[in-house]
Amino acid sequence: MAVLARLQKRVGEVAALDFFHARGRETVEGLLQELDEKVAARVPRMESAAARAVEKPHGATWVTRTGIHVDRMASAWLIRRFIDPRATFKFVSSREHRHHPGDLRFDMFDGEFTHQGELCSFEVLLARFAMTDVALRAIAEIVHDIDLKDEKYGRPDNAGFEHLINGIAMAHPEDEVRLQRASAVLDDLYEYFKRRRRGGET
Repeated sequence: MAVLARLQKRVGEVAALDFFHARGRETVEGLLQELDEKVAARVPRMESAAARAVEKPHGATWVTRTGIHVDRMASAWLIRRFIDPRATFKFVSSREHRHHPGDLRFDMFDGEFTHQGELCSFEVLLARFAMTDVALRAIAEIVHDIDLKDEKYGRPDNAGFEHLINGIAMAHPEDEVRLQRASAVLDDLYEYFKRRRRGGET
């Protein structure tokens, strides 16, 4: 867990300056150790759940929260282009939404495809549908960093893509329009990573 790692690093930095061995130091370190053990116990279960590949649907109704931003934009693009080309989307208010059997929810509470552990919804979709395309992996890293704000991958592409996504969200309140605009950007970004890989660049 990135947050836990940052906490452990910060405690280590403070401890290096703690010449008088403050009494609370052992307590903090003990709590962090306990939290680390609990996280370690949960990660294999989460990875196992994400790794169970499922069959691609055909013409399903996919549901997510209204006001789509980076993870939902990218996930919807991924679904329509690579998972379910005949997909239809419903953008709903989380509080008012009532689930209908057969609908597939993503990036929302109780969704079939949503955040798991340190994975954003885009990454979960890649894992669940066993998609190993290197170009999609690069996009997943960008989406992850922007959505979770943990700088896990620290890609140089992050800032430029985030500005584009924020611009789309500011200029277009309609979710369908946001998806259309973001999809055009993601189509081109995917082509860039795919061709760069073929050219042997890293």
